[in-house]
Amino acid sequence: MADLIEEKIKNYKTAPFDARFPNTNQTRNCFQNYLDFHRCNKALTTKGQDASPCDWYQKVYKSLCPISWVEKWDGQVQDGSFPGKI
Repeated sequence: MADLIEEKIKNYKTAPFDARFPNTNQTRNCFQNYLDFHRCNKALTTKGQDASPCDWYQKVYKSLCPISWVEKWDGQVQDGSFPGKI
């Protein structure tokens, strides 16, 4: 299973279609994948497991989100003022 995930991540080129976000505006998709990455990372590191499966979410949000948004959100996460639940 881990080999399959690693293979998909290596072959990754751009964000795949997500049926939850069928419209052209991908703002919510960007934000949701940012949240999913941080939630996944937090959950797996808390359990002491390898967090490499979370890399998928990171690659997706990095391809969808403007860099300025990610920098702003990273600053908010560090300050404890991020509006989403991580």
